[in-house]
Amino acid sequence: MKVWREPPGGVTIGDKVYPVIPPSMTVKSGMITGEVSDLKVTERAETGADRVISPARLTGTLRLQNTSANRTIRLVEGRVRFIDAQGQAIRPGAAGTDPIVKLARPGHDSLDPEQDALYALDVEFPVEALRANRLKDIRLELVYVPSPFREETVNFTVSIGPGE
Repeated sequence: MKVWREPPGGVTIGDKVYPVIPPSMTVKSGMITGEVSDLKVTERAETGADRVISPARLTGTLRLQNTSANRTIRLVEGRVRFIDAQGQAIRPGAAGTDPIVKLARPGHDSLDPEQDALYALDVEFPVEALRANRLKDIRLELVYVPSPFREETVNFTVSIGPGE
């Protein structure tokens, strides 16, 4: 549980929002298509000061659709990579690892053929990428397991007895 305290001396804390341009785009990877939308970067800082209260986060909505006609896809995870103008990864935070997007939903860890699902995108964003002309691409790497989808019919012989 986070406890917020009022800063001393009338300093106010607010969200600084950076738009991502374009804010939405279509994505395709193998049997998966979808859309990333409502992208923005938000950091919480003291108003009128350069002191950041909480690190920048990339948020948005991720819609994925299984385009296969006969394969179920079990979604494992997604990794977000931030790529600079030289093609090098910009890693957020002190850990130096790429943020992970959780794709499992309670009771729904797979997409059947032609099914789609919505996921919240909320990952740490590298501060260096906020500088002008530093960020070139955002890469979403999806890990999934395709498996054959089969639909079969089972017939069984029955008869109805006399009613009572």
